[in-house]
Amino acid sequence: MKLIRFGAIGNEKPGVQLENGNRLDVSGFGQDYDEQFFGGDGIVRLKDWLSKNMDSCPKVDSSIRLGAPLCRPSKIICIGLNYAKHAQEAGMEIPKEPVLFFKATSAVVGPNDDVVIPKGSAKTDWEVELAIVIGKKASYVSESEAMDHVAGYVLHNDYSEREYQIERSGQWVKGKSCDTFAPIGPFIATPDEIEDPHNLDLWLKVNGEMLQNSNTSDFVFDIPTSISYISQFMTLLPGDVISTGTPFGVGLGFDPPRYLKPGDVVELGIDGLGSSRQVAKAYS
Repeated sequence: MKLIRFGAIGNEKPGVQLENGNRLDVSGFGQDYDEQFFGGDGIVRLKDWLSKNMDSCPKVDSSIRLGAPLCRPSKIICIGLNYAKHAQEAGMEIPKEPVLFFKATSAVVGPNDDVVIPKGSAKTDWEVELAIVIGKKASYVSESEAMDHVAGYVLHNDYSEREYQIERSGQWVKGKSCDTFAPIGPFIATPDEIEDPHNLDLWLKVNGEMLQNSNTSDFVFDIPTSISYISQFMTLLPGDVISTGTPFGVGLGFDPPRYLKPGDVVELGIDGLGSSRQVAKAYS
């Protein structure tokens, strides 16, 4: 299945996107896509409910805004430098263990909402990423069992303010957590929709120019390794998001670096996970 949420900001409703691209309102199922949904076999229950109620579900017009396809998760854990070529362009060694940092959940927005350049920012950057949604509680999970904890996959743009991240002391979270810095979606694809998450093309354009164009086969740490590793340090809850890192082609890596300006248009996508589009706006 492909899970969506739609409607005005703060009033999103749950839906599904069908194979033909049509969207259905599944509010009648009675549960939004939150921790209780993912942790309570919600995907299985929704699939069963749809088999009996699909014909009575209202259609969602394609003009209606898409929100993030899950309610605000308990946490967003990101993996830094997880593509070999990106580590090289950043001038850093390939990590011996996954580099972990958090992104504030208040940064989450819909896939096509504007990205707001923070007040005083001169170095707002882009990062196309494959994100994983956790489907059941995970603590001290083995690599062999890790994929059993995946509810689905989703497109994420891990926007980053490089001055805040690198030049302002402390941890990376300051440069990752500004409002609108986590557009997620358009939909969560359940694992049966994605044949091999370790062989997905992903790309990003700015103003129509292709700047990131790679494949998840360049991961330093694959998905089972990442889930297992993170679960040694914290409990992953249903609905939590793990963002698996970005490939080469970020603004920081250019000579001279290239950063977003008001009016710039960012488009990105991943095989099987659709695409999203954000317009950069100045803070006001």
